[in-house]
Amino acid sequence: MNAQDRIGLIIPSSNRLTEPQFHRYAPIGIGIHVTRLRMTGEWHKPLRQLKEAIAAAAEALSDARPGIIVFHCTASSMEEGLSGEAAVVEWIQSAGGCPAITTGRAITEALRHLGVKKLVLISPYVKATNEHEVRYLREAGLQVVHELGLGLKGSDEYIAVTPQQWKEITCENSRHEAEGYFLSCTNTRMVEVIEELERRLEKPVITSNQATLWACLRRLGYAQSVKGLGRLFNEP
Repeated sequence: MNAQDRIGLIIPSSNRLTEPQFHRYAPIGIGIHVTRLRMTGEWHKPLRQLKEAIAAAAEALSDARPGIIVFHCTASSMEEGLSGEAAVVEWIQSAGGCPAITTGRAITEALRHLGVKKLVLISPYVKATNEHEVRYLREAGLQVVHELGLGLKGSDEYIAVTPQQWKEITCENSRHEAEGYFLSCTNTRMVEVIEELERRLEKPVITSNQATLWACLRRLGYAQSVKGLGRLFNEP
């Protein structure tokens, strides 16, 4: 297996859904390799204070010789805006010796790829976290026309929300003026209802894990469609 066939992920230690979802949807032959950091919940720190831990994680992942390393936490990758995100990419590339991306950057690239400038943001997060995601998206040139955070307390509660509930919540918060929908968080089951939502809303739907896998595969030279992941994987 070449480096072009491996993705390295730095994920929050409490995340239980990124790995099974990446293994389920990644094309055959793509290796998924993970390092965990205590960086959310009771271990949350400002992004700048995670520099040494992120660099150490990238160094450890570099031993698996990935083609790309991802700082894979939506809220943390967005919390200090574009400049904070750029710093994270620099830390990883310097320590890991390979290209890097964040979840936030993958999401904005996916939205632009589908021509979405006005969007609805849905998440499991508390209000303050949603607000910094709105600020990040605005800085990236996108307009959030409506946002909803469920105010859940952490991973166990995020995971407990069923795909059917995410579908209902999103439809209840649809907006005519929205060009697409962004369902935020790497530790949810949102990805399972992308195509159902796109059929019902007749608009593109982006989720954190879907967008990140797409961005990684593009950088590794893979442009094939992936069943179950909606328009993002089927529009050149």
